[in-house]
Amino acid sequence: MRALILAAALAASALPALAADKPPPPASVLFWSQAQKESGFPKMEAYFPVSTVVRGETVHPLPAGAPLELTRIAGRAFDLSVYMEREKTAGILVLQDGKVRLERYGLGFGPDGRWTSFSVAKSVTSTLVGAAVKDGYIQSLDDAVTRYIPGLRGSAYDQVSVRQLLTMTSGVKWNEDYTNPKSDVALLFSTPADPGLDSTVSYMRRLPREAAPGGKWVYKTGETNLIGVLVTSATGKSLSAYLSEKIWKPYGMEQDALWMIDERGQEAGGCCLSMTLRDYGRVGEFLRTGGIGAGGPVLPEGWIAEATRQQAPTDEGFGYGYQWWTQAGGVYNGIGIFGQRLHVDPARKLVIVLSSAWPEATNPVRSFRQDALIAGIAAQLDAEAKP
Repeated sequence: MRALILAAALAASALPALAADKPPPPASVLFWSQAQKESGFPKMEAYFPVSTVVRGETVHPLPAGAPLELTRIAGRAFDLSVYMEREKTAGILVLQDGKVRLERYGLGFGPDGRWTSFSVAKSVTSTLVGAAVKDGYIQSLDDAVTRYIPGLRGSAYDQVSVRQLLTMTSGVKWNEDYTNPKSDVALLFSTPADPGLDSTVSYMRRLPREAAPGGKWVYKTGETNLIGVLVTSATGKSLSAYLSEKIWKPYGMEQDALWMIDERGQEAGGCCLSMTLRDYGRVGEFLRTGGIGAGGPVLPEGWIAEATRQQAPTDEGFGYGYQWWTQAGGVYNGIGIFGQRLHVDPARKLVIVLSSAWPEATNPVRSFRQDALIAGIAAQLDAEAKP
């Protein structure tokens, strides 16, 4: 899975055009200096155009729970301050049964700031598909993608279903090699769009098929962007407006979120939501507790269980659901480059959020340490639960 996390870098290497009045950073977030990461990740709107996900009038409370003191991980002495400094962690939040057990900040970040999601946004985008099914905008996950994105008709997506797009099993050929300037990742937003078509649709409709739909899993962030286009097309609403309507307002998020958009105003479905640490936690709680908003269920019955179970094997030690990385025991994760993570463990009533500015987009040693931290938190909670 660690190699595949780099695939999330599409959101970084093929970002929308810079806001016209902002000073340009380096050509790609992948090449920002450490100082630029630490100052830029909490204010991506200073460099790129965004739309606003509007919050409502009420805030879902996150009351204080018993403080969680982490002094040992995997049988060894552990100092969270040292971990956060070494791993360039901007924020860590641990919720158990909806209560704050641990909340710490670093890198000058704080509770009122927003931090970019990178590919954790994928999991949010897929959840909006569930909302659109519930609302009747999408009739079935087995519908052809072309029913909702007519611009894909006559392409390799003709026989691809919405479900196969969600699980990245379309069978359409895709190259995510970030070292190759002629890869699909590099060319996606640099190739002029056909007249009247969304830029992602224009590019994706030119791709050939390499396998039968449903027969091969390949991580394609371009397809998550297509999912965003599909939701917009089906609902007639922007992703930001629909997210506000279905989750941000009814669940009670604390602050507006910001979503990066391209030059035509379409949100990048695969990347770059910015929100507070606690609102990331609320996203996890929303899913963990059944997807219920102020007006009742937002998602179809059984959606969360289906979305967060393995729908496709990845040969990376994790399964893949509907844009969620899945683990044994019903655990699931949203993961983004540079150390972003939203970890949900329903059996333990546990949500963990990590916002980071790793020096590298992905690093197996840092990933191991992050996994060990999460496992250590779970082990401590298990020890607490013993009589």
